[in-house]
Amino acid sequence: MWIAEQWQDYELLDCGGGEKLERWGEQYLVRPDPQAIWDSPRKNPAWKRANARYLRSQSGGGHWEKKTLPESWKIRYRDLTFQVKPMNFKHTGLFPEQAVNWDFAMEKIRNAGRPIRVLNLFAYTGGATVASVCHVDAAKGMVAWARENARLSGLEDAPIRWIVDDCGKFVEREIRRGKTYDAIIMDPPSYGRGPGGEVWKLEDNLYDFVKLCAGVLSERPLFV
Repeated sequence: MWIAEQWQDYELLDCGGGEKLERWGEQYLVRPDPQAIWDSPRKNPAWKRANARYLRSQSGGGHWEKKTLPESWKIRYRDLTFQVKPMNFKHTGLFPEQAVNWDFAMEKIRNAGRPIRVLNLFAYTGGATVASVCHVDAAKGMVAWARENARLSGLEDAPIRWIVDDCGKFVEREIRRGKTYDAIIMDPPSYGRGPGGEVWKLEDNLYDFVKLCAGVLSERPLFV
């Protein structure tokens, strides 16, 4: 197991009863987590004074119950800066447990001893987007958010391609063009829709998609 232990601006303070208490910079959030199946005495006072709590609806989805929470704020991880904000379906635009994967990718790329072309698919707000990368996501708003995160991290001049497209169709076109990549990063959702209404279901589409991505790997791939 890899532990995301380099965080300064994020902490998981407590969890239990289907919820988790987190610190995001100076903001304290309570969010549902079905994996926190145990009980917690909830002695941490931040449970009661959290800036916001996400409440699930029995009909699906839910809403944020806010006290004093800014519309958005910035947090840092090592040399990176991210803008986060409360979104529908409990998210903040960043998954802090993925930091170990960012570190893994950066170490591999820096130690490769050669230029590395990276393809980041289902790239969301760009936590794993590094220099010399092609960032692909079906949501225009997420790509714009990722560009802002790159700017905040001082990567506005990095050779990054920002693509709004269905990931499967994009990979198919890259194969036809003869384009290859040395590393592929992907974090596909369980369900999603492309910009043209394309339907993605993890259990139905993942195997064929990974098989497709093998066709865009270079002769000396670094990692997937």
